Amino acid sequence: MNDKIVRIGMVAGEISGDILGAGLIKELKQRYPNAQFEGIGGPLMIDEGFKSHVPMERLSVMGLIEVLGRLFELIGIRRRIKQHFLDNPPDVFIGIDAPDFTLGLEESLRKSGIKTAHYVSPSVWAWRQKRVFKIARAVDLMLTLFPFEARFYKDHNVPVAFVGHPLADMIPLEPSQGKARERLGLMSTPLGMSQNIVALLPGSRSGEIHYLGEIFIEAAKLVLAQNADATFLLPYVNDDRKQQIEEIIQRLGPDLPITLIQGQSRDVMAASNVILLASGTATLEAMLLKRPMVVAYRMSAITFFIMKRLMKAPYISLPNLLANKALVPELIQAQASPKNLAKSLLQRLKKDKNSEELNAQYIKIHESLKQDASDKAATAVARLIDAK
Repeated sequence: MNDKIVRIGMVAGEISGDILGAGLIKELKQRYPNAQFEGIGGPLMIDEGFKSHVPMERLSVMGLIEVLGRLFELIGIRRRIKQHFLDNPPDVFIGIDAPDFTLGLEESLRKSGIKTAHYVSPSVWAWRQKRVFKIARAVDLMLTLFPFEARFYKDHNVPVAFVGHPLADMIPLEPSQGKARERLGLMSTPLGMSQNIVALLPGSRSGEIHYLGEIFIEAAKLVLAQNADATFLLPYVNDDRKQQIEEIIQRLGPDLPITLIQGQSRDVMAASNVILLASGTATLEAMLLKRPMVVAYRMSAITFFIMKRLMKAPYISLPNLLANKALVPELIQAQASPKNLAKSLLQRLKKDKNSEELNAQYIKIHESLKQDASDKAATAVARLIDAK
């Protein structure tokens, strides 16, 4: 424990970064009780005493084309936050994910003499690998969630620490479906014993719901047509996303047995028998919860055209990347049709011998990621702060 006043700058760009940032702040406060935290963060970070100068959701934009519509706003935000830290230099600045926003910021701050770290590796091993040279200029330390990322940075002589993933620490190796249903209030309803609950997670961003919301609802209709006992749970992050989702349901499936639940996405996934979800951090969470899943993703045609030519990784979902094989189905762009999604969901509602093998693979990956990540990350950042 160190009594000195330490100022720590942070920028997180979305919900997953807010989770990581909050865990890191909590552990850093154990080492520096008088530490001050500021920058851009979400509600979980703010609850830990973080001062956010800009609402975090202003940074949550998906897709190359979608970013262009908000480009001037994003440039303005980055310019203001950079000037703030140049005028008030922190002891360390930590960018949490959001690499297109944070890496340029880190590079500018590091040039001015501010120590920098980046938490969550960009997917340089998957596409645009030459970014590793910019990362080397931008950071004094890279904190990676996955072991294969750390190996990539060591090969390119970038200081790195593999810390594991906080979600692997939070979620038990054998999560309870029954307890999740209790927390959602389902045990007092016919859903309490259902083997046909499908969780729908089209994403937390407006753009994701725009591209995936309709096909998820159409897929749910097809599932129900072949499985009359199927029922659906769909978590939403805020009132705006709820309104967006309700409009789609009213237009395409007003009679669907679908329950909208505010927040509690982890419990929704844990309570389900199968999950249909957008590619992203939620796929890791679904794997840690030991649930069968179907991964889908759609984006604008232009964005997909560009991304497809830049991609070097064989998979997009974290379970498949971590296993280095196709553990779960990935349906992308035109493949992500309601018919294909429904077919995959119905197959996974039928338990078979492959379910046990899948669960064993999930547990193996879970154990490899269970590293007490927030503590390890805080230890690495503290070394950086205290280094002369």
